[in-house]
Amino acid sequence: MVNLKIYLFRHGKTTDNIEGDFSGWHNSRLVKSGIDDAKIIAERLKNKKIDVAFQTSLFRSKQTLKEVLKNHPECREIITANRMIERNYGKFNDKKHLMIVKKYSPEKYDKWHRDFNSRPPGGESFAMVEKRVKIFIKNLKKFMQKEKVNVAISAHGNSIRLFRRIWEKLNKKETCELFVPYDKVYTYTLDA
Repeated sequence: MVNLKIYLFRHGKTTDNIEGDFSGWHNSRLVKSGIDDAKIIAERLKNKKIDVAFQTSLFRSKQTLKEVLKNHPECREIITANRMIERNYGKFNDKKHLMIVKKYSPEKYDKWHRDFNSRPPGGESFAMVEKRVKIFIKNLKKFMQKEKVNVAISAHGNSIRLFRRIWEKLNKKETCELFVPYDKVYTYTLDA
């Protein structure tokens, strides 16, 4: 039996993160401190073997992964997989958190932002993101077991919440309360 590794990490800080915007599917780029976050991830993973890497179609995921893979000439493939893309905030993508609080109310903001089953207008709930992340994980496990590879995954704060819920068996409340740092690697082992 072989122990395969999954190295999961969040993209570095972006303009939206710094300015207090809902990023969602808005294609923001890393700021200088976000590039530094990615370099910290790269250092954490420097001595790990990465055969295949996954990113989303958003710049911040790609930029972070690019920094990480500078240390990994052994990585033979980069796959873009949008089942693990950031939560879609619908009409709030690229809008200020403060504006939403003022326009709608702190209670509605809290519900849309951190309630497991609530979704902002035109957007996704955590429950909806969980469905697509589950499919990604199911396909990932099959792929890893067939190919016998270690993988790196450059993901987003909200999709990582659902990865962690699934892999660590967290309840809904724990999942909604998670903070996902920009410079941490979550490591999981898969038997093949």
